[in-house]
Amino acid sequence: MVEDWKHFLLPYQQAVDELKVKLRGMRKQFQDQSQHSPIEFVTGRVKPVESIQEKMVRRHVQEDRLAQDMQDIAGLRIMCQFVDDIYQVVDILRSRSDINIIEERDYISNVKPSGYRSYHIVIEYPVQLVTGEQKILAEIQVRTLAMNFWATVEHSLNYKYQGEFPVEMAERLKNAAEAAFQLDTEMSEIREEIQEAQTLFSHGRGKGFESATED
Repeated sequence: MVEDWKHFLLPYQQAVDELKVKLRGMRKQFQDQSQHSPIEFVTGRVKPVESIQEKMVRRHVQEDRLAQDMQDIAGLRIMCQFVDDIYQVVDILRSRSDINIIEERDYISNVKPSGYRSYHIVIEYPVQLVTGEQKILAEIQVRTLAMNFWATVEHSLNYKYQGEFPVEMAERLKNAAEAAFQLDTEMSEIREEIQEAQTLFSHGRGKGFESATED
């Protein structure tokens, strides 16, 4: 039995905090080299106790198997501008020596029936505690901003309908997912123009930059 949830979740919070620093540091390294960063921003969280308990019941996870069978107690999201950036981030994560990739699920090439798209990576990450090393499972979701917007809305509606969407709502969500992916596709096709504009803007050389800042 988990008698002290705060104690149980402490290593997970440490893992999330450390990984956020490392992943955000990767973005700064790209920027320092004046390169396009495939990472736009990073968020992370430890799953609330109530959500853990609900998932334990729904997935029939035993408490003594919690650390092994629930992979997303520690969760991070990496947001990217372009679809190609997602796969670049995945390649970078594969090359790191401080994490061990356990599982990969590509829901971009293999879209879920709902329209959901994202790239999921389950990792094993070693946390150094005063009592010694503890290896933590964490899930990293890599997605574009458009994919994240859709997933956030779908998650909220899923909570409202408890997973039982009305047929019309489910169809609208699926259509919205396709529209979001079409946006990603269009942005990818003009990627070079976007990146050039962003570089000019960041150096204060964009057309109309001075007048825009003087207003």
